[in-house]
Amino acid sequence: MRRYLMALALALAACAPQATQTPEVRPLLQEAAFYPASTGLEWTYVPEGEALTSPLYRVRVEGPALYEGQEALRFRSFGRGEDRVYYRQVGPFGVRLLGFQDPSARVVFTPPLLEYPSESLLSVGYRWGGSTEVRVELLTPGGREPLTQGTLRYAMEVLEEREVRLPAGTFRVFRIRQTYQDSRGQDAREVWFAPRVGEVRTREGRLLVERNFN
Repeated sequence: MRRYLMALALALAACAPQATQTPEVRPLLQEAAFYPASTGLEWTYVPEGEALTSPLYRVRVEGPALYEGQEALRFRSFGRGEDRVYYRQVGPFGVRLLGFQDPSARVVFTPPLLEYPSESLLSVGYRWGGSTEVRVELLTPGGREPLTQGTLRYAMEVLEEREVRLPAGTFRVFRIRQTYQDSRGQDAREVWFAPRVGEVRTREGRLLVERNFN
């Protein structure tokens, strides 16, 4: 059950292939903040090592929402059978993840998990982390059913700043190692974050192909 908890908390479950791709993203020509979070922003990804003609994944900011009584922003991730909504708070403190939900389950982090620190702190060698209680609920036609609960510890470290060339262009990125641990074990991932662009490599190993903003 704990292993199931970690899998849900990291949102790393495999998804079934989708048969078709959605239409191309139309440029909005809008400028983004250091941590882009304006309603309507969209990113398109392809798994690392796959052809650009492969079925794509998309992440879209859908706008303000409430999650567990707290104001948040909805980030929808979808493609290849995946359809998951992440609830985040973005502000001077950085980026906090309150939890996420897909058609079968709902995950809540208490306190929220700090995905990114304040803009002024993000630099090579900076580390942050913490501990959060993870509550997982199954979503059924009759409502929510408690599934499991446990402690998740996490640690982030900016490994380096460098230039990378991707299908979407060339970006100056921060390479960030994300380490998650519960009572059963540890899981480490790597993210590439480009200021005012967003994640150009996600922790699932997806590379940015296109975005709809400048």
